[in-house]
Amino acid sequence: MGEFIWFLLIGLIAGWLAGKIMKSATPYGLWGDLAVGVVGALLGGFVFSLLGLAAFGLIGRIVTATVGAVLFLWLIRKFGGK
Repeated sequence: MGEFIWFLLIGLIAGWLAGKIMKSATPYGLWGDLAVGVVGALLGGFVFSLLGLAAFGLIGRIVTATVGAVLFLWLIRKFGGK
């Protein structure tokens, strides 16, 4: 249960950071940031594993999740339409 809570907290941080990096025109709010961050954490972990990279420690996990969340936001903007 503790690992799941850490995953959600890292996802929340990553979603917030990705929103700042991508300068979201429409803020998603707390739940939207959490969703983007969690999907981003999964996507980032997948992409990093394909590249043979691994995250170590809290900072590494946040970086991985943030990279994934930025990628996810880019995909939303590219293919999501308006």
